[in-house]
Amino acid sequence: MDYAFHFYNALAETGVMMALNRCLGELTAPPVILCIGSDLAVGDSLGPVTGTMLRSRGELFGYVYGTLKNPVTAKEVKYVDGFLRKTHPESKIIAVDAAVGEECDVGLIKVIDAPLKPGSGANKRLGRVGDVSVLGVVAKKSAFAYSLMNLTRLNVVYSMAEIITGAISSFTLQRAVV
Repeated sequence: MDYAFHFYNALAETGVMMALNRCLGELTAPPVILCIGSDLAVGDSLGPVTGTMLRSRGELFGYVYGTLKNPVTAKEVKYVDGFLRKTHPESKIIAVDAAVGEECDVGLIKVIDAPLKPGSGANKRLGRVGDVSVLGVVAKKSAFAYSLMNLTRLNVVYSMAEIITGAISSFTLQRAVV
């Protein structure tokens, strides 16, 4: 099942949190939040910005990989997935990444009950990662990857990151395994 919430929607954070609840169910261990992307392009920075915000909150119940200081790019996912599965064998993985889509989808935050395929918007064939995907549609898909990198507004990325951060933080605290 897929869920989508526009970042202008005042209830988007609650919606994303509720979608994570439905997709992940009960937790037997703290979740891993894998924030994928690069700080070299505004459009691709949704993951690292979200990871940085999650780390700065301090109240998170879980593990965060991928920040502005230490980004995890799509190319590194094939190595990171195996590492995370060995390091956190009981943890469910929430993969966060920027995405491109139809013009009418720009601004949507999607929660998908399936692993994430990083780089698919740029026609890259990379491995899947995670148990649940949280995607922020930051730009219209085009033949040129530059739209994602150069024409995305920082406000869109930052606003989406705030919503995703709040939702994940609330979800993890609500589901804290003691």
